[in-house]
Amino acid sequence: MDQHESRNFRLFFLGALLIAVLLVYLGVLYSVQVVHHQDYATQSIRSIPRAETVEASRGIITDRNGRTLVSNRSTYNLTFDPSLLKEGENQNEAILRLIQLCQANGVDWIENLPVSRQLPYTYTLDQLGDTVLKSRFLSYLKALKPSREALTAYLLQHPDAVAPQSEEDPALPELSPPEGEVTPEQEAARQRELGEELLKLLSTRRLTAQLLTGAGITPQTLLEWMREDFGLSPALSLGEARLVLGIQYELYLRKLDTTVPYILAEDIDIEFISLINDGGYSGAKVTSSYAREIETSAAAHILGMVGPIYAEDDLEALRAKGYNGDDTIGRSGAEAAFEDYLRGTDGRRVVSVNSDGKITGEYYTRSPKPGNNVELTIDLKFQQAAEEALAATVSAMSEKDGNTTRGAGLAVVRVGTGEVLALVSYPMYDLAAYIQDNTYKAQLNTDESRPLVNRATTGRYSPGSTFKPLIAVAALEEGVVTLSERIMDSGRWYYPDIVAGTRQWWWNCWNRAGHGRLNVTQAITASCNTFFHELGYRLGIEKIDEYAEAFGFGKSTGIEIGDNPGLLAGPEEREARGEVWYGGDTVQAAIGQSDNLFTPLQIANYIATLVSGGKHYDAHLLKTAKTYDNSQVVAVGNKEPSNIVNISDSTLDAVKTGMHNLTKTTLAPYFNNCVVEAGAKTGTVQLGSEITNNGCFVCFAPYDEPEIAIALVIEQGNAGAQLASTAVSVINAYFTPDETETAVTGDNQLLP
Repeated sequence: MDQHESRNFRLFFLGALLIAVLLVYLGVLYSVQVVHHQDYATQSIRSIPRAETVEASRGIITDRNGRTLVSNRSTYNLTFDPSLLKEGENQNEAILRLIQLCQANGVDWIENLPVSRQLPYTYTLDQLGDTVLKSRFLSYLKALKPSREALTAYLLQHPDAVAPQSEEDPALPELSPPEGEVTPEQEAARQRELGEELLKLLSTRRLTAQLLTGAGITPQTLLEWMREDFGLSPALSLGEARLVLGIQYELYLRKLDTTVPYILAEDIDIEFISLINDGGYSGAKVTSSYAREIETSAAAHILGMVGPIYAEDDLEALRAKGYNGDDTIGRSGAEAAFEDYLRGTDGRRVVSVNSDGKITGEYYTRSPKPGNNVELTIDLKFQQAAEEALAATVSAMSEKDGNTTRGAGLAVVRVGTGEVLALVSYPMYDLAAYIQDNTYKAQLNTDESRPLVNRATTGRYSPGSTFKPLIAVAALEEGVVTLSERIMDSGRWYYPDIVAGTRQWWWNCWNRAGHGRLNVTQAITASCNTFFHELGYRLGIEKIDEYAEAFGFGKSTGIEIGDNPGLLAGPEEREARGEVWYGGDTVQAAIGQSDNLFTPLQIANYIATLVSGGKHYDAHLLKTAKTYDNSQVVAVGNKEPSNIVNISDSTLDAVKTGMHNLTKTTLAPYFNNCVVEAGAKTGTVQLGSEITNNGCFVCFAPYDEPEIAIALVIEQGNAGAQLASTAVSVINAYFTPDETETAVTGDNQLLP
C-alpha cells in the first residue's frame, strides 16, 4: 500500500469512528428524552425539598487582654432523618440497625423517653425533672389515644389528683345540672367532656410514676401501645422494641418543629463517621456543630455554663427571640448574663433530595450569623494569682485546725470604673471537668463545703470593723464629729439614754485597757470600738443606713452574673421579722455587727467608692462586646457612676490616712513586703464563744492614687495575719504581673 492510500485509509477510519460516537450519543439522547422520559420526569418530581436549621456558632469569651476563656470546638453529630430513606425501606429496621452500631462502638445515643432501657421497665420521670422534656412527654400521653382515655378515666375517679394546691391553681371543673332527663349516651358524653377538662389540669408538676401506674399505664403497657402506634414488627424482641421506640418518640416530637433535626448522637469521632459511611446506614446523616470549650481552669464561678431550655423558662419570650425547645442557652455565670450577645442567629437552608436519598441541590434562605465575642473585665493571670493566694491561705488554715468545710470569698474592683478585675470563691472547682465528668459533678453536688456556691457574690458576712471607715465618713460629713475632736476610750462605752429604774448598758472595746483620747484618724488605725460606738450613737440608724445605701449596701451591686443584695441592719428590716430595734443595736451596727450582712463584692465596691472620693459605680464584668470578627463594638460596660457620695477632701484624707497608718503599724510585718504603698482595715466577725471568728479584710492601693480595692472574707479565719498577707500577695500580683508572689504567713495574730 502506497503512502497516498494509507493516508486515505486513516481518514476513512477516523470519519467512521466519529460517526459511530455521534450515533451512540443520539441513541442515549433518544433514550433519555423519549424512551425513558416519563421515568426521569417522575424522579424529578419526586425530588423532596426540605428546610433545615443551620446552627450558628456561639461567641467566644475572653479576658480584658484578649486571652480566650471559653471558645467553640468543631464537632460532628449523627442525625437520623426519615426523609433520607429509600422507597420501600423500613424505618424501624433502619433505626434498630443504627442503634446496634452505636451499642457496638460504645456511642451513647440521645433519647428522652422516660422509661428505663432494660427490664424490669420503670418510669424515669425524676431524671427529666420539671423541664421541657417532661412537658413533651405529657403532651405525647395526651395525644396517644389509649393513654389519653386511661388518664381521663382515672381523673374522673380521682379528681383530687389535679385539685388546686394554691390560690394560683384553677378550680376543679364541675358538671352543670342537666336540663331534663338525659339518655345514657348523653351522660357518657357529659362525663367525657368533664374528663377532658380535668385532663387539661394535669401538669408536669403533677405527672408522676404513681399517677400513671394508678391510671393503668404501666411502663410495659405504654410500650405496647407505642409499639402499635409506631407500627413495629412483632418479630422485634421487647428489648429491641424499647430501643426503637425511644427514637420514634423523639422523631414524633420533632414533627412539632420540622426545621429541627433529630440529633441521635453528639460529638462523634472520625472513626465512627467512617463506619457510618462505609456501612450504608439509611437515614443517617453526619452534620457539623459546635461544643463549648472551657480554655482555663480558673474563674469557674464567673464563666458559668450553657444548658437546655427548661419548662420554667419563659418559653413564649424565648420563641419570640428565635429559640426552639432543643436549643441550648446560657444557664449560669457569664454564659447566662451575656446570652443576648453570645448567641448567634441560626441560618436556614433548603436541601433537595431525590428518591434515592441523594442530595440534588441546596441553597440558603438565610445565612447563619455567629454570636458576638464578649470581653470581660477580669485579667486571667491576675485571677489565677488571686485564686492561688486565697487557696494557699485557706488550705493552710484547714490543715492547721482540721476544718475542711471552710469557705472564702475575694473581690478586686478597679477604682473609678466599677470593673471587676478578679472574683474568687473558695473552694474552687474545675468547670470543664464538672461539665464532662458526671462522677466529679456528683461529688461537687454533695460536697459539704459547697464549692458550687459563689461566695464572692452571694456569701453574706458581717463586715466587722471594715465598716468603720464608712461611719467615719458619715460622721465627718454630717458634722457630728470634727477632725480635731478627741474622744476618750477607757475600754468601755456606756449607753447614755438610760430609762429610770433600769440597769446601765455598756460595751467593751476590743482593747479592754482602752486607747485613751483619739481623733478620727487615730480611731480608724486603732479600730477603737468605743470611738465608733459614740459616732453611731450621734448619727442614729437612719443616717447610718442612708450612707450605707449610698455606698451600695443592702442592694445589688449590679454585677451581671447576679448577686445577693445582703442585709442592711435597721428598724424596718427588724420589724419585718416581728422583732424590735433598740438603741443598742444602732451602736453595734456602727461597728459592722448587729444584723449587717454583706457580700465580699459589696465590701470591695464600697472601698472603691470611698477612695475614689465618693464615685459609686455599679460593679460589672462586661468590658466590651464585639462582632464575631471584632470589626465593630456592640456594647461596652458601664462608664458612668450610679451615684455620688459627698466626701470632702479633708474627710477623705483623714480616713485614707487612718487606713494607711495601719499598714505602717500593726500590719507592718506584712505590708513591708508590699510593692506599693497601701491602706487597709481589718475586721473580726464574732460568731459565738464556741466558734472561731470570721475574718474580713479590706485594702486599697496605691495609697496616693488608688487603682484597686480588695475585700476578702474567710469563714472562721479569725481575722488573723494570713488575711493581710493574702491581700499583699494579690496587690503584688497586680502591680508586678510578671512575678510570682508568695504570701507571707506570720503568727496567727488577732486583729480587730
